Amino acid sequence: MIAVTGASGKLGQHVIQNLIKKVSPSRVVALVRNPEKAQELKSLGVQVRKADYDIPESWGSALKDVKKLLLISSNEIGKREAQHKVVIEAAKTAKVEILAYTSILKANTSILSLAKEHLATETAIKESQLPYVFLRNGWYLENHTENLAPALEYGVIQGAAGSGRFSSASREDYALAAVEVLTGTNHNNKIYELAGNASFTLSELAIELAKQVQKPIVYKDMPFSDYKGFLVSVGVPDIFADMLANSDVGASKGDLHSDAKDLSNLIGRPTTLLSAAIAKSLK
Repeated sequence: MIAVTGASGKLGQHVIQNLIKKVSPSRVVALVRNPEKAQELKSLGVQVRKADYDIPESWGSALKDVKKLLLISSNEIGKREAQHKVVIEAAKTAKVEILAYTSILKANTSILSLAKEHLATETAIKESQLPYVFLRNGWYLENHTENLAPALEYGVIQGAAGSGRFSSASREDYALAAVEVLTGTNHNNKIYELAGNASFTLSELAIELAKQVQKPIVYKDMPFSDYKGFLVSVGVPDIFADMLANSDVGASKGDLHSDAKDLSNLIGRPTTLLSAAIAKSLK
């Protein structure tokens, strides 16, 4: 059996949908906090099991007969290290044969605040002595393209990344890499730096968006504190505003850029281009 945590999330759904193209749905386990809200997953023919980070005892039955496990990082910033350790302990008890984890690009050197919990999770997995694969995902293209409405309305993209380059790829790209690791061979104890083939700056993002909508759009660079304040002013919760602004600063120092070809090698094709992601979001 192959199990996927966070299966009802955006990345998780992409993974499940691609996984059942490779293996029988009956061999796939979707792990979710609330099975009652996972009817769409059930309709795919996969097993849906309850697994709650805050209920450690739920993981024993959740991982029954599971040989391969994809731990998609929790979305609860600040709680992730403890939550992930619950899964790692359960995976060890269940004698899982491979534990794949969606980490972050350059987790061992990145200054991004997000990287701390990812690196702590990687360390805990190594200490468990379970066979592992670390999928160090770069930034999602969707992070740049899912909320273009303000840029289209005001003609400005705001950020704190300076001329830093983003080696972003789509959720679909990262999901396909995870599926390859879960269904392929010779991945044990590998660390993959997953980055898009074509990097870009936020100024180049503005140029591409302007080109596609045929109206002026510019990038406005801001100091960390100003950008965080702007995000809070438009309703972004403080913890997420801090994370987003910090990530831009990290990008300005190269932490979200990589020339690694691990992602395209794993999925067997070039990664999704920024232009394609923008075009999709504008439909």
